[in-house]
Amino acid sequence: MDLSIPSSFSEISSSRSLSQPSFQKLRLFPVICNFNLKSRKFPTRSLFWRQNCLSLRAQTSNGALNDGFVLEDVPHLTDFLPDLPSYPNPLQNSQAYAIVKQNFVIPEDAVAQKIVVRKDSSRGVHFRRAGPREKVYFTPEEVRACIVTCGGLCPGINTVIREIVCGLNYMYGVNDILGIQGGYRGFYSKNTVTLTPKVVNDIHKRGGTFLCTSRGGHDTNKIVDNIQDRGINQVYIIGGDGTQKGAGQIYEEVEKRGLQVAVAGIPKTIDNDIAVIDKSFGFDTAVEEAQRAINAAHVEVESVENGVGIVKLMGRYSGFIAMYATLASRDVDCCLIPESPFYLEGPGGLFEFIEQRLKENGHLVIVIAEGAGQEYAARSTHRTDERDASGNRLLLDVGLWLSQYIKDHFMNVRKMQVNMKYIGIFCDSGLYVVPCFMKCHLS
Repeated sequence: MDLSIPSSFSEISSSRSLSQPSFQKLRLFPVICNFNLKSRKFPTRSLFWRQNCLSLRAQTSNGALNDGFVLEDVPHLTDFLPDLPSYPNPLQNSQAYAIVKQNFVIPEDAVAQKIVVRKDSSRGVHFRRAGPREKVYFTPEEVRACIVTCGGLCPGINTVIREIVCGLNYMYGVNDILGIQGGYRGFYSKNTVTLTPKVVNDIHKRGGTFLCTSRGGHDTNKIVDNIQDRGINQVYIIGGDGTQKGAGQIYEEVEKRGLQVAVAGIPKTIDNDIAVIDKSFGFDTAVEEAQRAINAAHVEVESVENGVGIVKLMGRYSGFIAMYATLASRDVDCCLIPESPFYLEGPGGLFEFIEQRLKENGHLVIVIAEGAGQEYAARSTHRTDERDASGNRLLLDVGLWLSQYIKDHFMNVRKMQVNMKYIGIFCDSGLYVVPCFMKCHLS
């Protein structure tokens, strides 16, 4: 059954960001920002997309070409299995869908990458619209689906697992669903659990991932061998950048072998940095819980003379969590994000801003995304580029580094006593509670 997932589920990115900022010159980013979408990832080179991106030009009624319409398409089973039979979508029999006038997404529907256009501009890049299609390519009886979670934790993973299982079962009539335990390694370690709506009924109330997770362990041939041996024909992969790169390799191997196996990548990024989806799961929780860290920092610095509070939030290459938390709090004086480099010394620098705000208010709070100023901090600490098992760059604790740098400047250069308070959110359990805090008093 084609679950109609050329959608937000399969819209993943093979790179962490559209463009990673250069820190050759660092500038101050004020709290009220002119934020743009360059930090959000457009999947222009997704491994799930056709290797040769399909560029289509719309035709007018008289057959003339209308230049400027480009469709970045997603792959489909019929690309390499053109003779697959199709079946009516089981949603046609759903009472919930029966009352809707237009049940299914028209295959020709597309969503524009850029919403704002000018009268004389080209139509630009478009993406295939998400949603259920009228025809599917699996019957409920022949479907054997599996779900796997890989990489780090994020609030909402269990909710996603639950909704996939319940959606497959209640909406499409699928009864054979497996959970692959322990990440990619679980495929060839034969760690599986049968998933039913009853089994996953209350897992959304728990933190972490019900299926357990791991980093690395990706062996494409072993994974596809086991998919083939177990008779799995739908694979749902929940994970971040490294995970989705692995998912792309699985799809390529499936295509190479000519298997009738649908592979769907579900992007797991708490940073909300994928532009073709409305919002990534876990983002709202991250912003909400960040308020508690900001409030704690504000209370600390308001209670001392020349208090400077720094709160480090998640955001490897984008500052959406930091920006939204800042705007929601109203207690933040300065927000530093990767998209807008800052500099420390000189007119208009961060040090000058801090000194001015201390003279005016006696305290201030700075929110910094974990990816902001990384190149600058690396040069100061002579740190070499290191990566984790998933291939992600290991980040320096820029909040702790900045706290010490500010303290040294005001004590040694300005001969001014400041009370530094640092709160760094450095881990999360995927549960809807405050993540772990590291609080340092650098006074």
